[in-house]
Amino acid sequence: MHQITKHKDFNFIQSGKTAIETELKAIKKLISTVNDKFDQACKILLNCQGRIIVTGMGKSGHIGRKIAATLASTGSPSFFVHPAEASHGDLGMITKKDVVLAISNSGATQEILTILPLIKRLNIPFITLTGNLNSTLAKEANVNLDVTVKKEACPLNLAPTASTTAALVIGDALAVALLEARGFTKEDFAFSHPAGQLGRQLLSHVSDIMRTGNDIPQVSTQTPLGDALCEMSKKTLGMTAIVDKDGKMIGLFTDGDLRRALDHNINVHKAIIDDVMTRKYTTMTADHLAAEALSLMESHKINGFFVVDDNNKIIGAFNLHDLLHSGIV
Repeated sequence: MHQITKHKDFNFIQSGKTAIETELKAIKKLISTVNDKFDQACKILLNCQGRIIVTGMGKSGHIGRKIAATLASTGSPSFFVHPAEASHGDLGMITKKDVVLAISNSGATQEILTILPLIKRLNIPFITLTGNLNSTLAKEANVNLDVTVKKEACPLNLAPTASTTAALVIGDALAVALLEARGFTKEDFAFSHPAGQLGRQLLSHVSDIMRTGNDIPQVSTQTPLGDALCEMSKKTLGMTAIVDKDGKMIGLFTDGDLRRALDHNINVHKAIIDDVMTRKYTTMTADHLAAEALSLMESHKINGFFVVDDNNKIIGAFNLHDLLHSGIV
């Protein structure tokens, strides 16, 4: 039975630092293994006409799931297949256009060895990440990437720690290399992550966030300033548009304009909106990206925009709070 170390006598900080240092050494060693074989593996993966099938057992399987997810989200179609389930029907998920990427520190994972003959029968590329260059999986691979580590971060040298980190890092290196080779862009990434902030920033248009209909603050010419202020207060955008008889925008009045009017001792109860409105203003079209709107707001130092059609008629309005609410900011 193991002996329990008293917490007060144990140096947790030193233990944590030692583990990190061990894994750092393992990662640094990988740089020398990114060689012609890495280049060959990348070319095989880049030319894959189907999907990159990642497989691994135990902790390697957990790393494999992450690698598959990273590949898929960066332009390389990929998914994880559990090797034990593969021999019970899931092997049918693998086609002749695919590439198999297997992770096994020992290079002798029985579940992968069981399905190896079937992979060979499909005659598809087989890439492995192993820590044993003389193992069966390393020798049977079209390309084997060396993820050997000198020792695990585990003081017993048993729990997969540094070895799984090494496999993960090589998986990330493959994904990044493929991403760059494909010319993968922020927009491409956003299409794979529509629910994330980047997706919202890059894919949301002004039409998706703007207020429409009766929620648009607008008044006609000759409207008393007091009534215009009521419209602004009611619609809570901090501004109102001034439109002519045809509904075309001809002016703008904001909270800032109100402060400037008060500085000039304008009688709020007697003035009409035409006398105080701003005749030079910036509008936006509905097809602009919301991220562009945010950039323009920052550069113009304004808090909101009116959205107009080709005839300068107002079809929407929004402010910084709408961008915040939609997750753009």
